[in-house]
Amino acid sequence: MDDVVSYDESLAASDQRHLIHPLHHPKDHANAKIFVSAQGAMLRTADGREYIDSLSALWNVNIGHGRKELAAAAAAQMEKLDYASAYAGYSNEPAIKLAERIVGLAYDNMSAVYFTTSGAESNESAFKFARYHWKRLGKPNKVKVISRRYGYHGVTLAAMSATSLPNYHKMFGPTVPEFLQVAPPYPYRWPGNGDAGIGAAEAVEEAILQQGPDTVAAIIAEPVQGSGGVIVPPPTYFPKLREICDKYDVLLIADEVITGFGRTGQWFGMGHWGVKPDLMSFAKGVTSGYLPLGGVVISKRLHDVILDAPADEKFMHAATYSGHPVCCAVGLANIDIMDKEGMVERAKVQGDRFRAGLETLSSLPCVGEVRGIGMLAAIELVEDKGSRAPAKGLGAKVVAQAMDRGLLLRVRAAADGPPPSGDVLVFAPPLSTPEATLDRIVQIVGESIQAAM
Repeated sequence: MDDVVSYDESLAASDQRHLIHPLHHPKDHANAKIFVSAQGAMLRTADGREYIDSLSALWNVNIGHGRKELAAAAAAQMEKLDYASAYAGYSNEPAIKLAERIVGLAYDNMSAVYFTTSGAESNESAFKFARYHWKRLGKPNKVKVISRRYGYHGVTLAAMSATSLPNYHKMFGPTVPEFLQVAPPYPYRWPGNGDAGIGAAEAVEEAILQQGPDTVAAIIAEPVQGSGGVIVPPPTYFPKLREICDKYDVLLIADEVITGFGRTGQWFGMGHWGVKPDLMSFAKGVTSGYLPLGGVVISKRLHDVILDAPADEKFMHAATYSGHPVCCAVGLANIDIMDKEGMVERAKVQGDRFRAGLETLSSLPCVGEVRGIGMLAAIELVEDKGSRAPAKGLGAKVVAQAMDRGLLLRVRAAADGPPPSGDVLVFAPPLSTPEATLDRIVQIVGESIQAAM
């Protein structure tokens, strides 16, 4: 046992000396948990403790941890073909087959896939697809991108400029020009009694008219705003938004990095409202996080413009690891498991059950709203139910209490969003999480909220 403690302390010290982490601050990392193994919906740390993973690690381990089939798929592909360039003039079997599979699962207007390694890179690529499209069609001024407040699209420079959570901008500004934000379809925080769906869609129209339709290339929208607080739009929003995009010739980019691959109870989130985007970015769930992979799926409309380009206007966008054969092989194996085990339908059924469990906490004085769709859920915390005054700081206390009880929980803190932002507890358990574990999450969250109050 002494050897284990000594090893753990040595590793932690080396971590603090040599490793810079995402969202890094030394104070936050003073007592870091060092994960050593995982299985299903459980994570284990070097000190021997076990935790329920209520966020699929980072919204991405959709099929659950420890699936040996994915390890086997990676090993088999590495032994056969470890890496080969997928630049024009070259290709590989796993990339071809995965592209075909994703197009078949996506919206029926989709045609082709460009592979990336992350969600942020996928959105960066989507912005370039949009600008390329308009330049090819002789409209070089259509370069602006509209996003929504509380939206998260990654934190590379252009993606960060579309992300509308101020803490991500503070130390890295200025943001990239030609990006602007509008009101989100956030029913719980919508001012007045109007339809948040229609109102938020009309806010996009107002921005297009203000900027000039001949300057706006695209709007990027998560079907459900994930990191911003699992904000589920009213059913009126996306049909109206699609109508507005068509009216002003603006491309609709669906950021399905979180909502893709079964998370919402459908393969892709926009399907809930019968709306087809022009481009769809994805990552996370395509490999369930086992290897880095993302991409952009484009419609036939955009694909034809690329295929018809003269040589001097070819699509000069690239990345070394686009179409990586090992990542794509794991993506294929992951989709096979989801298909075989009915995980998309399971996400709908068990997601409804999980959310019903969370609803039992609505009687607590600081629970303002429980919301979600599929295996995505949130609890918005308030100081007062009547005024909906946002709670600030309570979320971190709930997270600490939950951790003491063996639950890893994430909060969108008030400081991370624009006013009137409050603390929101967010959930995205693996789609395979057993019912008993989902019930345990609800129990721990209830205990933790009461202890934190």
